[in-house]
Amino acid sequence: MKVLIFYTNNFSYSPSEKNLDDAPPPGEAKSFSDCLLVFIQVEKSDEEKDVRSREKKLVNHLKWASRKNNNTNIVLHSFAHLSDSKASVSFTKQLFDEAQTRLQNANFTVNQTPFGYFLDLKIDAPGFSLARIWAEL
Repeated sequence: MKVLIFYTNNFSYSPSEKNLDDAPPPGEAKSFSDCLLVFIQVEKSDEEKDVRSREKKLVNHLKWASRKNNNTNIVLHSFAHLSDSKASVSFTKQLFDEAQTRLQNANFTVNQTPFGYFLDLKIDAPGFSLARIWAEL
């Protein structure tokens, strides 16, 4: 799994193009302030482990990044462009949903961008050391 985190002053998206035939309607455009925007690439090798172990690894990393940025607002974004390897759609979505639930149970505010859509993105990210974090989990 590859993860790229941006601390953002402001982040907004609007659905642009559907890329999964069975994706549910994306809803309206949304905006977020003062949040961690997390680009996540779940890889085929992640499926060799159970979803719970991968979810726990992701959540622990996000909690660490949140502490470093003094922030509890997180937006999860599936981004299949950090690696050539891709996990199945069902595994990826399950991982996202379970990570969101675990984080919310730990008093984080968590949202997901619409799964199965390309999005128009607007990102206002300040330039300081831990405003951008990359990891291979």
